[in-house]
Amino acid sequence: MHATRRLTAAAAAVPLILFSTAPAASAAPFAVGADIVVSGPSTLTACPFGASADFAAAYDNTEVEPQVAVNPTNPAEMIGASQQDRWPDGGARGLSSWITHDGGASWSKLPDVPWSACQGGPVRFGRVTDPWVSYDKVGNAYFIGQPIDSAELGLSAISVTTLDRTTGTWRPPQIIQEDVGDRFVFNDKVSITGDPTRAGYAYATWIRGSFPNDSKQSPIADQHSFAYRGQPMFSRTTDGGLTWSTPVPMRNSNTYLQGNQIAVGPDGTLYDVAANLFTGGTFNDNGVYMSVMTSRDAGLHWSAPVKIAPITFAQLVVPDDNFPIRAGDYLPDIAVDMTSGAIYVVWADGLGTALNKVVLVKSTDGGRHWSGPTVVATGGPGVQSYNHAIDVSDTGMVTLTYWDDRNNVLGDGIATTDVWVRHSHNGTQTWEPEQHLHGPFNHYTAPISFFAPGVPRGLFLGDYMGLETISGNDTIAFFTSTVADGADVHAVRLNHS
Repeated sequence: MHATRRLTAAAAAVPLILFSTAPAASAAPFAVGADIVVSGPSTLTACPFGASADFAAAYDNTEVEPQVAVNPTNPAEMIGASQQDRWPDGGARGLSSWITHDGGASWSKLPDVPWSACQGGPVRFGRVTDPWVSYDKVGNAYFIGQPIDSAELGLSAISVTTLDRTTGTWRPPQIIQEDVGDRFVFNDKVSITGDPTRAGYAYATWIRGSFPNDSKQSPIADQHSFAYRGQPMFSRTTDGGLTWSTPVPMRNSNTYLQGNQIAVGPDGTLYDVAANLFTGGTFNDNGVYMSVMTSRDAGLHWSAPVKIAPITFAQLVVPDDNFPIRAGDYLPDIAVDMTSGAIYVVWADGLGTALNKVVLVKSTDGGRHWSGPTVVATGGPGVQSYNHAIDVSDTGMVTLTYWDDRNNVLGDGIATTDVWVRHSHNGTQTWEPEQHLHGPFNHYTAPISFFAPGVPRGLFLGDYMGLETISGNDTIAFFTSTVADGADVHAVRLNHS
């Protein structure tokens, strides 16, 4: 998931405007490895912090929203992370992380980072959310999270740590942004990307909701104002995470750019993809669309958003009773081919219908023009697909994972869901036969995310899932699945000769 990590000397010499087609690799299917449950019992269930006025208990022993990263200097080492003990109205007691040193055959839990009060962090942070992990070119490991006081986001922060290889533990996290919500300011949807082309560089991005100049409006003004914006924020390190730059907006205008994620091209260009939910003086006056901004100086300056494609929303639901599902839909995932420079973005879109399907777009000219969107999930008519992830291997093989409900039986009381994988050896012109990756599992037993008591937002296993190239064409899929009383994190290695 996110940017492919490797850059060879030969690839570095290829100008971005030249896009070669690598010879097609074997069309053999993946050899799907063992389905390993990575997570274990929570150590945070007795924590007294984090309760809200509406919800006094979290979902114990429940891990959701996983991410994974692979060390480019030692592909046998990978790190995964997830939320730990999800709260019904948002956030979790903590963030857990795991490491493997044998290519995913076994995983061990890393010591907790003091993100939240439950993990030994500041008492003001009752919860934490949005875990993301990444490595840079030389194998520095980065872990980012979003500490919050509660679901009301009266207090929200962006915090980053790096792995200390001497001790095998995470260093104390650095808070790079903190806001009090009394000015309707909040931080959300954080991600981090280690640079595969520059040693010691990594980029943090998130959305910061606020009025212009962080002013506080009156309740009456709020109802009539379209000035509220979601600024795509940016901070970088150039010294392996020892220091981070002062956060600045990538785009300081009346836009709302959600789901920001940065990928890096073979020439070092940064691409930030995000869903542009509104632009200008009124909601949606310029449409809702997927967008990309570019930076050619490692994030110091950014282009205006380029429109990739319109977004049309469709509600994710369990077909049996239309109970909502909260999962990855319009939030994008991005990957770059580090040989050709081709950029791929996937999300789930209604395409003018009431049914979400995973779609893909592609750019071969540095993000200026895009193909698609083209439906790439294969469940067939009447099947919704979502929770997409994409990555590109060292040889240019594109791998895609997603969930769908094709095997659901109406009226049986089970929300049957499966995880699938596809791959392409010719830049997504054609795809090899789809393979079953995991399932079926019962989505009904997932934790429920609530707007308020009695008002469900949806069954929640995460807005994101992990997918990363290990080496060659081998790939690691990192995702959640339900158990009788919650959810666990799974890892499956996909081997391809």
